[in-house]
Amino acid sequence: MVEKTALDLQDRMLTALSTVIDPELGCDVVNLGLIYGLSLTDHVVTVTMTLTTMGCPISDVLEQMIDNALTDLPEVTAVKINLVWEPAWDINKMSRYARIALGVH
Repeated sequence: MVEKTALDLQDRMLTALSTVIDPELGCDVVNLGLIYGLSLTDHVVTVTMTLTTMGCPISDVLEQMIDNALTDLPEVTAVKINLVWEPAWDINKMSRYARIALGVH
């Protein structure tokens, strides 16, 4: 069983990431379904994520925004981005909120 504090931290990390808005789509990276996993070791968060497309022109901007959001948490001193392409992102990974916001049915 996962400790309550670990679940609390996971929730707080997801809440922090929900403030990271993709400037092209106007929706946050969590609701877009770009975040595949989060882990914390020695105060370093590893964010396993993908992008909507390879060669995304704003990947550096998103990475900086993710770093800023997560390092605001007291348990986090650094962020490592693990960018993956499998499984490939598609619109089915978006939350209901994102689909409504972006007019995807």
